[in-house]
Amino acid sequence: MTTVGSPVDAGSRSGRAALLVMTCLGQFMVLLDSTIVGAALPDMAQRLHTDLTGLQWIVDAYVLLVAMLLLSGGVFADRFGRKRVFLAGVAVFTAASVLCAVAPSIGWLIAGRVVQGIGAAALSPASLALLGAAYPVPSERVKAIGLWAGFSGIGLAAGPLAGGILVEAFGWPAIFLVNLPIGAALLLAGVRVLAESRNTGAPAIDVPGTVLSVLGVGALTYGLIEGGSRGWADPVILGSFAVAVVLLAVFIAVEGRREAPMLPLRLFRERLFTVANTAMVVVGFALMGSSFFFSQFFVSVQGSSILRAGLQTLPATLAMVVVSPFAGRLAARHGFRIVVTAGLAIAGVGLLTLGFADASTGYGNVWWRLALTGIGFALTMSPLTGAAIQAVSPREGGLASGASSTARQIGAVLGVAVLGAVVRGREAAGASFGAGLGSAFVVAGAVTLVTAVVTGLWLARSRTV
Repeated sequence: MTTVGSPVDAGSRSGRAALLVMTCLGQFMVLLDSTIVGAALPDMAQRLHTDLTGLQWIVDAYVLLVAMLLLSGGVFADRFGRKRVFLAGVAVFTAASVLCAVAPSIGWLIAGRVVQGIGAAALSPASLALLGAAYPVPSERVKAIGLWAGFSGIGLAAGPLAGGILVEAFGWPAIFLVNLPIGAALLLAGVRVLAESRNTGAPAIDVPGTVLSVLGVGALTYGLIEGGSRGWADPVILGSFAVAVVLLAVFIAVEGRREAPMLPLRLFRERLFTVANTAMVVVGFALMGSSFFFSQFFVSVQGSSILRAGLQTLPATLAMVVVSPFAGRLAARHGFRIVVTAGLAIAGVGLLTLGFADASTGYGNVWWRLALTGIGFALTMSPLTGAAIQAVSPREGGLASGASSTARQIGAVLGVAVLGAVVRGREAAGASFGAGLGSAFVVAGAVTLVTAVVTGLWLARSRTV
């Protein structure tokens, strides 16, 4: 790989430290947004007069764009300049956050979330690319990325609490305005501190693959979310599923013939790569799909305030932040299969037990179920990414890592859509909202446990391509 320029002076320790802080703050902002919104969903439902379908779109409009543009964002950063793409991503994300905060209706809010997703898909991979270029020595790079991941994880854990406090004091728009000072500081500092760098040998942008993947998964998501309210036999819903099948089939055909596809399909010939990414889809499905309902369970079923609900959901995110740093070490010592299978089994049990919590269940009998869920998923994500990287040649490690992140995001899109459909289906059959949530948690737990069996049988080392 040829690199033009350098993000910072190679001999400047302070310059690299400043770059590390900025990239950490950028990723912190992206991950904070992924959990802070969950705390605001009950307030959004009330103030925007929207139902479960509208809430699903608020979440999935963002996650869908991140999922489908993440791989392209990394290529954009390499080809057009990592500083340029990073700062552009920060600017778009920050401006979109303001648009979300002032949105007068659910439609405008969803549009703002789409733009936020575009900004995040540029910002996140560019921040990691800046770090990789600034720390060419492997041992130093590993430490820097560890700090980047750890600090970013604080955003994940801070979301529920920060969201509860802001919504309780100022209403849901405040959760988006919190991005404004962070984004402004990053833009001002980034222009002065960052220097441009790029990879002159980066592949061309896969425009057909990107467009087809966005439209195909978007059509599938539309059918899953809207099917619950319009009816599964509605011509529009059936049409959206048919369009999704056609577009995704065309995507596979196009990607199979391109010299530089966004995702080389030949990688899926490796069992380790295929199983690892399939399991990562399930992780995204069960984790994001269930966490979408955490605050709603405490507020709508158990009658908690929004602030208290934010505090009550903390065991899951805190468990993930605490356990995640140890997952890679455990996988290195005991192997991917043992750690991932154990993690999925623990998370599955946590979700299944959540399915039997109701309005009368005391918090002392709920928090440990959330903690089990967080611990289990924390044990899976890093080892699954490591397994995907191990399955490919060293030169394709970055692509494998990006594919793993994309798999998790696609699972998240589907999790919010499918589990929301489970809740609406139960309500349509006469069940209460709380009973619907219980069914959704049980479905998520069952899918996770089945995947634990699959990884126990099939997640093994494969030859390297």
